[in-house]
Formats: sequence, C-alpha cells, structure tokens
Amino acid sequence: MADHPLILVFDSGLGGLTVLREIVKARPDAACTYVADDAFFPYGHHTEDEIIGRVVPLIGELIEQHRPRLVVIACNTASTLVMTHLRASYTVPFVGTVPAIKPACASSTTKRVSVLGTKGTVKREYTQRLIQDFAQGCEVTLVGAPHLAALAEAALRGEAISDADILAEIAPCFLDGGARTDTVVHACTHYPLLQDRLSTLAPWAVNWIDPAPAIARRTAELLGPAATVRRVAPPPRFLFTSGRPALADELLAPFCSAAA
Repeated sequence: MADHPLILVFDSGLGGLTVLREIVKARPDAACTYVADDAFFPYGHHTEDEIIGRVVPLIGELIEQHRPRLVVIACNTASTLVMTHLRASYTVPFVGTVPAIKPACASSTTKRVSVLGTKGTVKREYTQRLIQDFAQGCEVTLVGAPHLAALAEAALRGEAISDADILAEIAPCFLDGGARTDTVVHACTHYPLLQDRLSTLAPWAVNWIDPAPAIARRTAELLGPAATVRRVAPPPRFLFTSGRPALADELLAPFCSAAA
C-alpha cells in the first residue's frame, strides 16, 4: 500500500458515497476505505453529546486499525459537532463537511438561499454562525428535512420512493414572495443521491450546491502531490459498523471509478 496513500471516509450511512465519488476522481492514486456507522444511523435522532461520545472514540479505533494518511468526515451533522474534538485527540489531518453557505450566498442572484439539512444541522450554532458571517445580504432559510436522508438511502438500495414523500421534504426550500429562492445548499451528503429527482420535483429551477467537489479538492490538497508515476489504486473498501455486508457491486460501482 506504500504507493497508495490511504484515505478514510466516514459517514453515518451512505451519503458519504457522494463525497467518495469526487475523492476517487480527484485522487485515483489514493486507496480509500469507506466506513458507514449504520449501527447509529441516523445521527439526527441522537443528542449532540451522544454523537460526540459515539464518533470521537470510534474514529480513534478506525485510525488505529487502518492507519490512514487522512480522514474525511463526510457528514454535516458529525462535522458541526466533532471536528474540534477530533483534531485535539488525533494527529491525523481531518477534512470536515459544513454547509456551503458562503459560496451559495455569493452566487445567488435573487438573494434568497435555502439550506436543506437534517434537523440537527440546521439548528446548530455552527450553522447560525456561518449565516451571520457569510450571508452577504441574502435571506437564508433553514430547512430541516426529517426523513430525506433515509429516503435517499432507501432509493439507493432500489426501494420505491414516492415523489410526494420527497416533495414534502424539500417544499419549504422554495419561497416565492417578491423574489424566488434561486439557490439550495445540500447540508447533508445524502441528498445528492437524489439529485435527479430533486431537480425534477422542484417547482422551478434552482442552483443546487453540492459540497462534495470542494471536499475532494481540499482532501487532495492536504494529501500532497501524487507520485510522479501515478498508480491507480485498488477499488475502495466498504465497512459497516452494524456488521452487515456491503451493498451489491452494481450499486457501489458509480461511486468507485475515477471515470464515473
């Protein structure tokens, strides 16, 4: 594995696959191990103290087992709570995932932006501070979607998900009074799994902000230059804290190829 620096990608479930996909594209020379803490999913159903108490020691165990060069916390809910604790506890570099409010507000024409996340993420003080610092005169609407992450996971597994259920989760993002919302921030890495359907069901076209490409760029930057002779790494490994087997290869394949 000396030729392939190891990146550990961690999420509460399968949403981090949207981040993994961009990391594989950005650094095909790096090996990736994806860990889904599905035994504790969804994080939004737990208290802040429970999440901190769960994630911080679990990441320590994973670092000890896998010896990664870098750890990506591909989860907004976890990142807004545990990054300070992780950086204080471990010497491995970390990349977190936070709502992309700054670029969303900078690019909005109508100055109406919605942040679509879990209930925990949108109510967090960290998110409020981002709005205070970077709203740039925009009206920012926080939308806590209680079921959208679970719907995204079910859809990825091939289960039938109704348009009505998805629309009920995203409808509060769309405000049409004087000026229309023109930008929606994905503040949960699960939501881009449903991007095609979100775009179709939206009452009008908006700019959807996916944080995954920016996370991948930061990951590549911290990892350092690739070897002069770039060797393509083996496919990512997938681990689930519940102990269940990984998903079928045909479901994971779109997230594992630099050409995807």
